[in-house]
Amino acid sequence: MSDLRVGGAFAANLSASFSPLHFSFIAFMRMSNSTHRHEESQYRTYAFVFGTVIVVGLPLNVVALWILLRRHNRKSPSAVFMINLAISDLLLAISLPWRVYFYATGTWSLGNMACNFVTMLFRNNVRSSAVFITFISVDRLLAVVFPLRSRHIRTASNAGKAAAVVWLIVIIVNIPESVKLLEGLKLINESTCFDYDNHNTDSPPIPFLQPVLILTLLVVNIVSTLLVSLTLRKRVSVSAKVQNSVNVMLIFAMNLAMFTVFFLPISMVFLFRDSKIDVTPLICLASVNCCFDPLLYYFSFDGFWKRKEEGESS
Repeated sequence: MSDLRVGGAFAANLSASFSPLHFSFIAFMRMSNSTHRHEESQYRTYAFVFGTVIVVGLPLNVVALWILLRRHNRKSPSAVFMINLAISDLLLAISLPWRVYFYATGTWSLGNMACNFVTMLFRNNVRSSAVFITFISVDRLLAVVFPLRSRHIRTASNAGKAAAVVWLIVIIVNIPESVKLLEGLKLINESTCFDYDNHNTDSPPIPFLQPVLILTLLVVNIVSTLLVSLTLRKRVSVSAKVQNSVNVMLIFAMNLAMFTVFFLPISMVFLFRDSKIDVTPLICLASVNCCFDPLLYYFSFDGFWKRKEEGESS
C-alpha cells in the first residue's frame, strides 16, 4: 500500500511538473532570453553604425569646413550655406559618441540634461541640414535661371542673415521639445535615454512641425531641380558648359537623394506618433547624412582643393 502511495505522489508531482502552466513558464523564459539576445544584437549594430559615422563623418567635415573657410571665397552665398551645413554635421558627429556609449553599455549614467542635449543635436541636424541644402538648391536655381535679376539677392550678407534666422528658429523650437522630453525622462528609469524617444516621437505643441517642414522643403527641391534642368537643356552645348551643367545637376540629384533617403523616413514617423515604432534604425540612417554632405561641397566648386590660390591671384 505504501508503494502505491509513493507511486501516486510521484505521478502527481510528475503531472504537475508538466502542467500547462509549467510549459507556459518555460516558453516565457525562453522568449525572454531570445528577446534579450535580440535586443543586445540590435544595440551592438546601432553602436557599430554610429561609431562608423563618427570615424567617417567627423574627419570629412573637419577637412571640408577647413577648406571652405580657408580656400574659398566666403562672399559666395553657397559657401556661406555650406559652412553652416558643415557646422551642423560636426555638431551631430560630436554628439554620436554618447549614443555609442549608450548602445555599447546598455545604460545611461550621464543624467537627463545630457540625454536632452544629445537628442536635440540630432533633431537640429536633420532640420538645419534640410534647410541649408534647400537654400543651396534655391541659390543654384537663381544663379542658373535668373543670373542677372538675382544678383542683388544672392549676397553673402543675405545668406548669413538667413543662416542666423535658421539657427535662431531651431533653438526656439528646442525649448518646448526639451521641456517635454525632460518631463518624460523624469518619469522613467534614469539609466536609459534614447529608448524613451522610441515611444515619444510627439513634442506638443508642434507635433507636425518636422514632417511638414521636410515635405515642404522636398517640394521646393523638386521644383528647383525641374526648372534648372529645363533651363540647362536650352543652352549651347559647349564642352565646358556641358561639364558645368553635369555638376549642377549632380548637386540637385544629391539634394533630392539626401531628402528621400535620410530626412524623409525619420520625419514621417512623427505622423504615426501613437504607434509603437522603434525609431532607432531611422536615426541611424539619418545620421549617415553627414558623411555624404562633403560630396555636395566637392561638386559645387570647381577645383575644390585649390580655389584659394586662384582666388588670390585674380
